[in-house]
Amino acid sequence: MSAPHAPQGGRDTNKNVTKEAAGAVAPAADPAEKQAAEEKSAAPAAERAPAGQGAERGAAAPAASAAAKEPGAEGPAGENVPDLRYKNAGEALKAALLGACIGLAVIVPGVSGAAVAILFGLYEKLLFALGNILRRFRSCILFLLPVALGGAVGLAVGFFAVRALLGICPFAVVALFAGLMLGAYPAVTDNLRGEKRTPARILLFAAGVALPVALGLAAVFASPGSLWPESVGLLPCLLFLLLGFLVALTQVVPGLSATALLMLVGCFAPLLDSVSLTYWRQNPAVFLLYGCLAVGFLAGLVLCSKGIGRLLARRRAPAFFAIGGLSLGSFASMFFNPEIFEVYRGWAEGAPFAADLWSGVLLFAAGLAAAYVLVRFERKKNGK
Repeated sequence: MSAPHAPQGGRDTNKNVTKEAAGAVAPAADPAEKQAAEEKSAAPAAERAPAGQGAERGAAAPAASAAAKEPGAEGPAGENVPDLRYKNAGEALKAALLGACIGLAVIVPGVSGAAVAILFGLYEKLLFALGNILRRFRSCILFLLPVALGGAVGLAVGFFAVRALLGICPFAVVALFAGLMLGAYPAVTDNLRGEKRTPARILLFAAGVALPVALGLAAVFASPGSLWPESVGLLPCLLFLLLGFLVALTQVVPGLSATALLMLVGCFAPLLDSVSLTYWRQNPAVFLLYGCLAVGFLAGLVLCSKGIGRLLARRRAPAFFAIGGLSLGSFASMFFNPEIFEVYRGWAEGAPFAADLWSGVLLFAAGLAAAYVLVRFERKKNGK
């Protein structure tokens, strides 16, 4: 009666032998095929994972987020996201020095803060931080904080010290900054290496040279009158909103000078003269103009930086041909603006000029050499 059970046990034995044989054969499969099969099944297995494994998936999320923030990562729409973190105190100090130069650029005729940003190698990071401050607030504001602090210091030094020096030896001060600008110019042309010189790009370069010079000459000879209002109302507020926007444009486009623009519309001297306790007591409504100027300026920084950043991403070579022309024209415009023309007029009328002229020549050479040494240092640092 026990005989019928023997075939069943035999069948079980045969099945076990078959399974063992299959297991023995499996390792002999191609390792590449095995790995591909494991990767293919990984995603469905993760989807089938029980709710208790949610913590593991949550732990993996920060790693993925951190990977997305690596230098050179791409944003949602293929946007290149630069690394805005300062790796050490030296980099933060460099950004503060850039801010100080931008603050000085508001005071010294012809100086372009954006051109200085190119020299420091921070121009495109600065554009990204300004243009994306609402979308990536924390990383952008941490990058911009040293720049803003340096800008406040530079503006204060420019307003009190540089303005005083411009009253004593204006040509020498302008010559010093002109030397710095010209010495830094190779930092701009480095972006044009290997690019084709097509007629369209050469035309962009020439137009870039002409624009700052034309702006300076217009400020000297056009004399359109002053936009500074005698009383504060709706129209002056709207005009100062627009003026603030245009001043912001000069801060992010290399070669354009905020000083030259303010001189062109007749607001440079009245704006400086308005910064006094006596004026504030007599004209408290001027703070409304300050506010409109500031709102237009901040809006212009964000919008213009975003636009120029996109332009550089899509048309980098043509954009830098225009920037190269603007930067060169900015250097020329430092010697063609209302303030320096007053110096020339004084010399023509017999005012002593030897000390101012020769000190200007020496300071120009010193600024040229110092800026070029800095450019060489940056090239060596970046392996260029």
